[in-house]
Amino acid sequence: MKIIIIGCGKVGTTLAEQLSQEDHKITVIDNKDHKVDNVIDKLDVLGVYGNGATLPVLKEADVEHTDLVIAVTATDELNMLACLIAKKAGAKNTIARVRNPEYADVISAIKEDMGLSLSINPELACAMEIARVLKFPSMIKVDTFAKGRVELLQFVVPENSSIVGLKLKDLGREHKVLICAAERDGIAEAIIPDGEFTIQANDKLSVVGDPNQEIRFFKQIGIKSDRAKSIMIVGGGKIAYYLAKIMIKVKVDVKIIERNRQRCEELADLLPEAVIIHGDGTNQNILLEEGIEYVDAFAALTDLDEENIVMSLYVSKLSKAKLITKVKRNPFMNITNTLNLGSVYSPRKVAADRISRYVRSMQNSVNSGSNVKALT
Repeated sequence: MKIIIIGCGKVGTTLAEQLSQEDHKITVIDNKDHKVDNVIDKLDVLGVYGNGATLPVLKEADVEHTDLVIAVTATDELNMLACLIAKKAGAKNTIARVRNPEYADVISAIKEDMGLSLSINPELACAMEIARVLKFPSMIKVDTFAKGRVELLQFVVPENSSIVGLKLKDLGREHKVLICAAERDGIAEAIIPDGEFTIQANDKLSVVGDPNQEIRFFKQIGIKSDRAKSIMIVGGGKIAYYLAKIMIKVKVDVKIIERNRQRCEELADLLPEAVIIHGDGTNQNILLEEGIEYVDAFAALTDLDEENIVMSLYVSKLSKAKLITKVKRNPFMNITNTLNLGSVYSPRKVAADRISRYVRSMQNSVNSGSNVKALT
């Protein structure tokens, strides 16, 4: 497929990297020459300098013969305008990144009028993924399919679990779930297990099944599957706001610690049901004073990866809370698997994955004509 990516920031660069690896023909556009140069030096893609919301620049990128235009600049309005112009100029499909919470409720209503195939809000998408994990605090990751009728859950096998030492064929037919993948320390690639596969403590297993069957399965093997009832969030940014809003809707007690007083006042107006604390969440005394030892979940969501990692490591030593850690930068992502940080999230990675899934769906529906392949 021929794809234009407007914006060579973190999300744009991650997208260009992922999609170029899948043999798509990528052209990147940015009005900052050095950003374009950085991408084309690193990847096998074409580059155009200029404003991606102007027709001459889009035509230089051959927009009229493009299958998909993805606008991921730092400005929501520019992304929407770029997609509107690209659609009028002949692009088959368009995707815009729209991050402002004020647009969250209206974007779906105007999406069709603007010619948008998809709008993506990285922070909201990330918050929704975190909320799904908090539904099953023992899980590392949760993916849903078929509008929630099927879930893929990833968890670490506890050392005292009843399934340690069992072969898959001995689990019994009463467990109506499928263990479809396993990760094990010392083995670089994921294992696709057969009936002879023996489960070991600390294996990272991926399970697919009906949500009700999965809950039954985890109860039978002694793994807690109750929803978190309270959460402490450090950092009052967009992800924190979206996550708190979702948690409040399902009757979870929410406490947010934010060091910026003005942002605290904004959050207090936006989230009257939440407890907003003005303070530094990296201060151990504040965490203890606010009851970190008694919450069910802890989310480190500041803008500094280093702070998030250190806070999660500290909390892991004194609390059994489910840990959520936001890590934006790639170098840190490479080491997070070796640390006890709970579930690790990167907003740009979540956004890039969502868009990559959409691109694969488009390609499969065109190339194979199969609805099943497109869904997969």
